[in-house]
Amino acid sequence: MNLTIAKDQILLGLQAVQSVVGSRTTLPILSNVLLRAEGAAIEFTATDLDVTIACKVEAKVGKPGATTVPVKKLFGIIRELPVGDIEIEVDDKNLCSIRSGASFYKINGLSADEFPPLTQFKDDKKVTLPQATIKGMMRKTSFAVSTDESRYVLNGLFLSLKDNKMTMVATDGRRLALVDEEVDISEKSQGEFIIPAKAVGELNRLLTDSGNVEIKLGENQASFALKDEKGFSVLLITKLIEGNYPNYRQVIPGEAKERVPLVREEFVHALRRAEIMTSEKANSVRLTFGKNTLAITANSPEVGEARETLAVNYKGKEMAIAFNPRYLIEALNALSEDEVYFELIDELSPGVLKINGPFLYVVMPMRLS
Repeated sequence: MNLTIAKDQILLGLQAVQSVVGSRTTLPILSNVLLRAEGAAIEFTATDLDVTIACKVEAKVGKPGATTVPVKKLFGIIRELPVGDIEIEVDDKNLCSIRSGASFYKINGLSADEFPPLTQFKDDKKVTLPQATIKGMMRKTSFAVSTDESRYVLNGLFLSLKDNKMTMVATDGRRLALVDEEVDISEKSQGEFIIPAKAVGELNRLLTDSGNVEIKLGENQASFALKDEKGFSVLLITKLIEGNYPNYRQVIPGEAKERVPLVREEFVHALRRAEIMTSEKANSVRLTFGKNTLAITANSPEVGEARETLAVNYKGKEMAIAFNPRYLIEALNALSEDEVYFELIDELSPGVLKINGPFLYVVMPMRLS
């Protein structure tokens, strides 16, 4: 195999795939990236057996072929080479030679035959959406995915494709983020599945604001084919989390007694300042809603105290409710709207954060000390 490729093209391909490769792997082939050159392109593929990413970029292919080389070594070399064309040649023994200007490298590779094959998906279960839609939905939910290994089904993002609606949900048992969008879904393409956190992280990194994403469903895997308007394409295949996602509808509180409009930017900055005065033992902030004011207070004996006051449109009876500030800050950071609505029932019921759009965030209160 031999080819010539521009540095920016090879970097683009390697950056898309290399983060999937773990630092500790028992199989040497899993530390390698598969290079497959044919036509006018080279495809890079990396996997950890749970998540696989493949990315195609332009190249001048002299002799088609395939090999695998250690991805971290290859990426390290390419990143440091000067801007310009890079020549890559691979012999029968999978020895990969790299030339660029006065630089010359040889890397020992492994046969492409050892690399795990890509899963093939049927064409009947698929849905196509703008990348910007999926990216926005993931931004508003993925921060609430649980990191607690004991509740395995919560270690991922729940996706439901039903009744011409795509719903995305994440919860860790203390808060829940939900967003839905209307999409065209054929009868055959309906389904529900849980994407593991690692694949969610990779998608958050790879999704752009232009082009489409085609989602295909298999038995216990899903694929996301991303294509942008410049023709750049990436394919991500992930194993799905097996198990039943809990009934998230039952944790959404009933009708709110109070609905308070808040300026998002002002609210999040006040919370961030108050959070500075919390500690591991006392990690809550108290929100006291009074006539046209919201007082945000934090008090921890070993650190000190904070008090922030915001002018709000509130006419109800005085109500004090405490939350972990991090849970509110992360949700507010994930939004871009200027105005948010905080809905309350009483001091002991969950608070609900909403916007003028299909988004809802439930957060459990903490005990008032």
